[in-house]
Amino acid sequence: MPESFTSSERGSAGAGGLASRIPPWSMAIVAMIAVQLSNALSVPVIEQVGPGGTAWLRMCFGAAFLWLIARPSIRSLKGKDIPALLGLGVVTGFMTTFFLAAVERMPLGTTVAIEFLGPLTVAGLMSKHRRALVWPLLAFIGVVLLTEPWRGSFDAIGVGFAVAAGTCWGLYNVLTQHVGDRFSGISGLSLTIPVAAVATLPIGLPQVIGGAFTWWVLPAAAGIALITPVIAFGLEMLALRRMSHTAFGTLLSVEPAFSVIIGLLLLAQMPSPLQVLGIAIVVVAGAAAQRTGSRGEQPALADPPLPANAGDASARARRE
Repeated sequence: MPESFTSSERGSAGAGGLASRIPPWSMAIVAMIAVQLSNALSVPVIEQVGPGGTAWLRMCFGAAFLWLIARPSIRSLKGKDIPALLGLGVVTGFMTTFFLAAVERMPLGTTVAIEFLGPLTVAGLMSKHRRALVWPLLAFIGVVLLTEPWRGSFDAIGVGFAVAAGTCWGLYNVLTQHVGDRFSGISGLSLTIPVAAVATLPIGLPQVIGGAFTWWVLPAAAGIALITPVIAFGLEMLALRRMSHTAFGTLLSVEPAFSVIIGLLLLAQMPSPLQVLGIAIVVVAGAAAQRTGSRGEQPALADPPLPANAGDASARARRE
């Protein structure tokens, strides 16, 4: 690598040095809480401009914030990095869009639990042990308890949106680790979120134009975008660079529980005892599914390497 870096590259390296002194598991926990907080705060915006419009505004403001913070160097891109960047951007945009469409129709905790089947199934399929597929099946039992289809209030469309979001989430996890290994800091994120904004524009812009647009929608969307994708996805990418599939997956398994708590506190969504049992089953399945996975440390290739002390904390405990 050349000895002289641009100011943005120095900033990225400095941020990486700071991040290396923060336990990666704590970044993952904060990221999960931030994601669910932003989802709950998005509900009033969804009522005004729809789920597609809300997702698109979040991506647009997120792209603007990330470019101001990271100032990514387009010239540093390599041809082999572009497919992963484009793929991650598209997956991120539609993961958010599908998820918010499900949240419009179902409680937050139920939506997250169904969505969680996506990364859980990916983990099972990527495992060397076929018995790992038992955990997605166990989680499915938990989801059935959550949705309570025998009550006659089963929302097939909402479940479909949540499953679509879960499929995107599974792909998001795989692509995020690849992009996170290639780019230091949040520079990779600053390149993928603009792609997400462009990808969701055909769905989001018509909903914004045709919705009940009021003055507070833009500042609300901007504030939510600062939480997610900027802070939450940035912390996820930094944590994923220093954690194994096993550790990160085990942490991620508690995200449905966080969603239930935030749904209760902010949206007054009280789960039934049977739904609480369903959430517990999903959490246990998620934690158990990660026990067979592991991942070695990967160096960043496209951007300047992190400072030497960044490797000291690389005993990886990331993503869920």
